[in-house]
Amino acid sequence: MPKKSDPLLLAIPEAFETPRLVVRAPRWEDGPAWNQAVRESLEMLQPWMSWAQVVPTAEESEATCRRARLRFLERTDLRFHLIVQDDGAFVGSCGLHRIDWDARKFEIGYWVRARCVGKGYVTEAVDGLTRFAARHLDANRLEIRCDARNLRSARVAERLGFTLEGTLRSERRGGGGRRVDTRVYAKVRGQEL
Repeated sequence: MPKKSDPLLLAIPEAFETPRLVVRAPRWEDGPAWNQAVRESLEMLQPWMSWAQVVPTAEESEATCRRARLRFLERTDLRFHLIVQDDGAFVGSCGLHRIDWDARKFEIGYWVRARCVGKGYVTEAVDGLTRFAARHLDANRLEIRCDARNLRSARVAERLGFTLEGTLRSERRGGGGRRVDTRVYAKVRGQEL
């Protein structure tokens, strides 16, 4: 894959599989499944996800999924939905965000619905996404950033061999106006990728 090309010209696969999941780009009509998962998980997501502060309407969830689809096509943000292969259940989402195409740098983000916590879906999806980014996007650097208090999220990065590069102190403002420290984990080509 050429290092310098217009991202719109890249033939990026819209789906891949892991042992239990289909990991695919958002589609029109994903809104109901997204809405149900967010409603079920809102209390669990609120401390960590700025977008999960209020219960979304069905229309807002469909618009969120459609915008995610458009951003995927524009190559400005590559969100994927996690679907269980066996029964088609919507598990959550992962994606490549804050993309720098020139540097081939991507930030991995993820969440899983409340009833799927502790089943290994996030670790499986992020492992698959890491391989996908290295193979299909020629990634040079992958980051996982998380609130320093979000130990579940940090454990995903650690389980998958991401290196803790440091903690950004008082890096941003979180819910309720509190200051948030952010852990930065990474994998780089030639070492972990």
